Amino acid sequence: MNLLSRGLQASASLASLTWPIAGRLFREKLEIDENGSVWAAGTPDYQPGPPLVGDTTADLAIIGGGFTGTSTAYHFSRRYPEKQVVLLEAGSLANGASGRNGGMLLNWLPLDPPPNPEIDALIYRTTNAGMDTIEEIIRRHDLTVSYRRDGTLSVFTSPERAEYAHAKVEYHRSLGLPSQFIDRSTLAQNFRLEGAYGGVLDPNSGQLNGAQYVRSQRPVLIEQGVEIYERTPVLTVEEGRDIILTTPSGTVRAKAIVLATNGYTSKLGYFRDAIFPVVSHVFATAPLDPAQQLGWRKWAGFYDDMDRISYSSVTKEGQVIFGGGSPMGSAYNFNNGTRFNGSTSEASRISESVQEAFRRYVPGGVAVPIAQRWSGTLGLTLKRNILMGVRGDTRNVFYAVGFNGHGVTLGNVAGQVLTDIYSGDDQQWRGLPFYQDNYTRVPPEPFRWVGFQLFSRLAGHLPRY
Repeated sequence: MNLLSRGLQASASLASLTWPIAGRLFREKLEIDENGSVWAAGTPDYQPGPPLVGDTTADLAIIGGGFTGTSTAYHFSRRYPEKQVVLLEAGSLANGASGRNGGMLLNWLPLDPPPNPEIDALIYRTTNAGMDTIEEIIRRHDLTVSYRRDGTLSVFTSPERAEYAHAKVEYHRSLGLPSQFIDRSTLAQNFRLEGAYGGVLDPNSGQLNGAQYVRSQRPVLIEQGVEIYERTPVLTVEEGRDIILTTPSGTVRAKAIVLATNGYTSKLGYFRDAIFPVVSHVFATAPLDPAQQLGWRKWAGFYDDMDRISYSSVTKEGQVIFGGGSPMGSAYNFNNGTRFNGSTSEASRISESVQEAFRRYVPGGVAVPIAQRWSGTLGLTLKRNILMGVRGDTRNVFYAVGFNGHGVTLGNVAGQVLTDIYSGDDQQWRGLPFYQDNYTRVPPEPFRWVGFQLFSRLAGHLPRY
């Protein structure tokens, strides 16, 4: 951690002392908008299911219908077919980050922990097994999902950081991991990126249409006995030995619940001091020709080494997806706002800033037609650490939140983790950094908004390494 980051975290800790007052002054409200991503466009026949009307009971009630919610419903209902599972989604399945992301299916965690050979190898094996499970579910149930798994690149934009990457690969290889260093000339021949001095290839990672994956599981989950209610936001949670969830037209009395709400979690009163939502802006090109013109077909995508990370995936149909790379490309809305509420002119400025970041990597100034733009809400933590575990006086509130942009893989791993914690059979997860991890408190408003703006201006153009 650099000096600036340490200073900002110390300031955040001090400002967090005002939570008892500020938490009451700044009330949050749930904001849900429609998913307008290229991934949702790949499910043209999908119609949301009916909302909950009336009162029902459940052994397990899951709040949120994205990767975490559906993966928990899937694994839990297979292990406990006799138990009643209810899934409540405020919008439609995959309406949040699971259906609006950059599509990158990655190994590792959002931020590398201090080097530890045993832990590092365990992290890679865990995330890689998570991707294996996604593929297995697609094959087992013959799901219609566009994905590819032929590798992604972590690219480095200075000679010094490329040297660091080379050393990192040597460390990975010493652990028996398949990382490969791609030097500048080899990179130019296989995946042309302007300004890249080298990259680390993870051959086991890839790209996934999350909306197709989540939505195609709905009939599978229903067949496994899961009750799914869409257009059903949870308004209040009353904890106890039985937990009461209130929705606009009904209630659920559950023995246990799962918070599968990531960037929306604070709206339920949970993790308000842990997670802050950031609205990220993404675009997709028209299919086929752009990827061929750019020379971006060899692998499934890349992300760079800057704090305001640029990330891009390439679908097997040839569409290039790109996001980030600009302080305007991912922004925090005052009081944990979870959708973009800017004007048309502001949206145009943001779009141009993201496209400018894209053009920095485009070889030869190739003009690429933009086919679709959208925004989506990420759930970030101050230390960029993911939180999975169980809480509550009666240990019946399970959660997996704060994925920090790595939810495509880890949101799906979460279903296995939470099912195992519920079962008391969670030994395999206990050595992982996200298991029952604590967090650095995020300050309340107005310090939160000011701190984010300050960090964006001071560190937004700095490298992560």
